[in-house]
Amino acid sequence: MPSLDKSALRREILQQRQLLSLAEWQVKSNQICDRLKSITLFQEAQTILAYFSIRQEPDLAPLFSLDKNWAFPRCVGKSLVWHCWQPGTELKIGKYGIQEPHENSTIVDPATADLILVPTVACDAQGYRLGYGGGFYDRLLSRDLFRTGKTNHNLNIATIGILFDFADEVQLTKDPWDMKLNFICTETKFKDY
Repeated sequence: MPSLDKSALRREILQQRQLLSLAEWQVKSNQICDRLKSITLFQEAQTILAYFSIRQEPDLAPLFSLDKNWAFPRCVGKSLVWHCWQPGTELKIGKYGIQEPHENSTIVDPATADLILVPTVACDAQGYRLGYGGGFYDRLLSRDLFRTGKTNHNLNIATIGILFDFADEVQLTKDPWDMKLNFICTETKFKDY
């Protein structure tokens, strides 16, 4: 099967996500959360960079009440600025319609994180992700601290792409700026690259 260009593939996967019933989407999201909770890498992480779900991305909200230091992004220019957030703290709607912490909340340096949960539209068999096309996460993940995924003394921070099974192992054309994930988590599997 020939690979689709990124825009066409993104549209196809987003349409598949939209076809999930609310109940099916929630069940699959809960399965992903349960799988993450069972993984040592997640259990040992204290500071986690995460995301608020949009466009029927896997919903990670059931994790946010766990005793972790959570940080979520705000889109500022062409970069992500990470802020502390805990359940019950007010959110606002940002530039792209995504919930985000207020700009006056405490900023978190990504280098201090133990783990990043990366929103992933699709992923190929080598661990390269397809995002929404803005390059925000590619720019973040191109930093050396994310390159190897080793977590000794926070020198490198592991990345886990979060996606549904139907979006895994797609044929994806790679660009030079595309960054490989260390792991992916779906409703039925956790695998490394």
